Amino acid sequence: MRSCAQIDLDAIAANTRALDERAGSASVMAVVKADGYGHGLVPSARAALAGGAAWLGVAFLEEAAALRAAGIDAPLLAWLFSPDEDLAPAVATGVDLGIYSVAELARAAAAVTGRAARLHLKVDTGLSRGGATATDWPDLCAAAANAEAAGTVEVVGVWSHFTHADDPGHPTCERQVREFREALEVADRAGLRPTVRHLANSAATLTAPQTHFDLVRPGIAVYGVTPVPQLGGPEVFGLRPAMTLSSTVALTKRVPEGSGVSYLHRYTTEHETTLALVPLGYADGVPRAATNLAQVLVGGRRRRIAGTVCMDQFLVDVDDDAVVAGDEVLLFGPGDRGEPTAQEWAEAIGTIGYEVVTRVGARVPRTYTGVWEAGA
Repeated sequence: MRSCAQIDLDAIAANTRALDERAGSASVMAVVKADGYGHGLVPSARAALAGGAAWLGVAFLEEAAALRAAGIDAPLLAWLFSPDEDLAPAVATGVDLGIYSVAELARAAAAVTGRAARLHLKVDTGLSRGGATATDWPDLCAAAANAEAAGTVEVVGVWSHFTHADDPGHPTCERQVREFREALEVADRAGLRPTVRHLANSAATLTAPQTHFDLVRPGIAVYGVTPVPQLGGPEVFGLRPAMTLSSTVALTKRVPEGSGVSYLHRYTTEHETTLALVPLGYADGVPRAATNLAQVLVGGRRRRIAGTVCMDQFLVDVDDDAVVAGDEVLLFGPGDRGEPTAQEWAEAIGTIGYEVVTRVGARVPRTYTGVWEAGA
């Protein structure tokens, strides 16, 4: 293949086992939204379940529907939908719904399926994103208790989300735990008895055991990218990157000293040299911001991208190295062969590892290796 993202399903399974050990008595919800953070929704979900995940988490209803259509019947939470989406198919297939407001609760309760809607009520403890504020939380709990008494819903969980868990010790973390506990007390006084309370994301799963409650929700860590790079690489936590993004040199050409390279000539050759053309670009998830910054492994050496990243291609100045068309180019991977990691790419372009792996586009084929390949 011209280019591919090779996914190590064994790594996903092993990462999930490592996270399960970190979780202690709490269960693991492996978050597989956004096409499994770019790794493939269904294969990633199956590998995570094989590694010990008890739950799966997604953002959108269509992601949940795809998992159910693939025959995956594990407990599953979907937490983001618009006011005009039909909730009945999700309720009918046993997909739990994240509920942020009394209006959403009413919609879930009205879904006609012959079964009660399974709900996780979300409280906003400081992210100011989804979830009921402290002011609205008592009303949501009271409405949920009434709907539960009427038999239209079952309140399975209460949850929230951190703002600064990737900065262990930040004062907001302690405050959010306190506010979450207060929200649980409000729910209890309303007569709600959720079976799972969950707050911890990847960072908190790895670094803050006091936040684990009944369930943890690691996402990026499942794929072997650390959410706390300031504490070291993924190996510090027993994790291994699951994605290797590679391509093939399409063309090499000798150019003279002073040659401007790619759009806007943001790179100029310092002497006669060889340029290698790589057929991946920002349409495939190679950030334009990687221009003159991110490194790749080609011809056994790391080289920076030379000049502006284009929609379908970028160039590398390989000097006088014996690089020819057809040679492999490793953009990032676990680092076993000296290639950069996704975290190194993130640091080079000023973003996070999450974005680097998740933005790899649909034009890039995914290939799978590992003991779970047959079931992927």
